[in-house]
Formats: sequence, C-alpha cells, structure tokens
Amino acid sequence: MPRSSVSPAPSPAPPLRALLRRYAAGAPLACEPVEEGLLNRGYRLATTEGRYFLKHHFDPETADPVAIARQHRATQRLADLGVPVAPPLTGTDGRTVAVVGGHAYALHPWIDGRHRGGAQLTTEQCRRLGALLGVVHACLERVMPPRPSGTRAESADPADTFTLIDDLLAEVHRHRPADAFDELARHRLLERRALLERHADRRPPQGGSVGWVHGDFHPFNVLYRGDAPAAIVDWDRLGVQPRAEEAVRAAVIFFVRPTGTLDLTKVRAYARAYRRSAHATASELSAAVHRVWWERLNDFWILRWHYERGDTRADSQFPAASALAVWWTREYDAVCEAFVG
Repeated sequence: MPRSSVSPAPSPAPPLRALLRRYAAGAPLACEPVEEGLLNRGYRLATTEGRYFLKHHFDPETADPVAIARQHRATQRLADLGVPVAPPLTGTDGRTVAVVGGHAYALHPWIDGRHRGGAQLTTEQCRRLGALLGVVHACLERVMPPRPSGTRAESADPADTFTLIDDLLAEVHRHRPADAFDELARHRLLERRALLERHADRRPPQGGSVGWVHGDFHPFNVLYRGDAPAAIVDWDRLGVQPRAEEAVRAAVIFFVRPTGTLDLTKVRAYARAYRRSAHATASELSAAVHRVWWERLNDFWILRWHYERGDTRADSQFPAASALAVWWTREYDAVCEAFVG
C-alpha cells in the first residue's frame, strides 16, 4: 500500500506573499490544501497570474534543498524528452527551491487531472501505464548521473520478523478494550508467523539490477487527463533501486482489490508492456516478484504506526494489505506467471 497516500497532519499556512515574490507569480487569490500526501504538504494556489501547485517539502527525510533541486533538474530533463511530468517554476534568483523560515517550497504549474486506481483502468490503459514506467526508467538512465556503486540491500531476516511479531502481539494484548482492528491485527500476526515459519527457507538474495527510479510510483502520484496520464508527480523518493522491483510494487498497488487479491489480467497487460518498454527480461521480473513478495510477507508498517506511534491514518489500508500477503503466498505461481508470461 502506498504510504504517501495517507493524509498528513495539519501544518501551518505557507508564507504566500514571500514565496510569490520569489517567483514573480502575482498576488494570492485563494489557497486550499490538497488532501492526498504523507511525506509533504501540497496546496492548490490561485494568484493574479494563474493557477499553481505549491509544495511544502515538510518531511525531514526528503526536505534537503540540494536533493530537491536534483529532483527538479531530473523532471526538467524528463520533460525535454517528452515524459509527462510537471517541472517546477524557476524563481527570480534562478533557483527552483525557495527556503523561507527554514522550510523548503517549490511552485509547479497546476495540472488539471485526476487520480485513477487500477479498477478504473481498461486493459489498454494498463498497457500504457506499464509502458510509461518503462519509459521513465529508460529516460532516467539518460538524464541522471552514473549510478553509484555499492552493496545492494539485504532482504528481511525472518528471525527479526519473528521478534517484531511477538512485540506487536504484546502491543495488541495491552490495548484494552480490544476493538475490531485489534482482533484483525492479532489474527493476521499469528497467520503471518505461521506463513513465515513455513517459508523461511525462501528468503531471497540481494536485489537485482539497479537504476534510477521514481521511488513512489502509485495511483496518487499519477494524474490522468481523459484516458492518458497527464503528469507523474512527487519525485521525493527519486533514487537508485532495483528497477524491476519498482515495477512490481507499482503493479501491486495499482491492481490490488479491496479483498486483498490482484487483478492478474491487468497485471499481465501492464507487465508485458513494461518489459518491452524497459527492455527488462522475464528473469528480472521473476526475481523482483519473489523479492517484493518476501518484502510484503515481512512488512508490518501499518501495525507499527498504529501501535508504536499511535498513528491511525493508515488503518484503512490494513485489511487489504494484510490479506494480500496471504493470498499472494497461496497464488505465488499465478502471480509470477502474470508478470513474466
């Protein structure tokens, strides 16, 4: 499930007049928060000069002005290659990032469009989505610096996951009176422990072929106008990762059903188009499917937010996310075939 699709906590109103002076973007007429988003804050802004999307880079992990400027350069170069993105405006000082009061902001043109989940996409649109992500990966290789070398990330250690499950079960037990969320959490934790005990020997090796990726490709970060994508937004997680794994994660988020199953017909159309567009091999996708499956089997981020941080904003995602890990394990071969067939 996309962590960045959860609505953020309220934040102070942005310093509009100071920001607009930096961009020579006129005087403010209206400013409304955009609901979607977790890492950062967004506003629909109308001024005497036009309509804009104002982004407040609020999250400490992604608010470094140098990193933001790198993202901006990437989107500007991608736009030059015809990729549907929304590069930021350049300020009067020649910069795309404005730091006011210790906070980083960027001003983008307003893109009319709407978000679409996989259920709202036709089979042909699924193909176009897969091809688009392949184009993104291929174009990023052209516009970004050479990939840094380094050790690829290790997969989750089931021993650590067993400890986490025990800790979370203790948290569930301490929550009184127990509610429906607690009951589901307890059921899924016990169920997941049994699955891991059965499949612990299937821990995958280090990640596959790495490259520059969007890092957060999901329905809330793709805007559609009519039948076609109008803009890929929110490049805060731009970085070097296994590319095929991003393709699998994106498909899982787009095409998961509320019951925790995947629409494998749409996955197949999307994956075939991605492989052609990105020149990815079936073996790369197969390995990525295995790693993302394992990742999901060991991931409890929603429960950690709920019990360790007291943050319930992602609770609504838990039923489908927790059911998906179980269904995917049972239908492992069918899921893999959909990605490589």
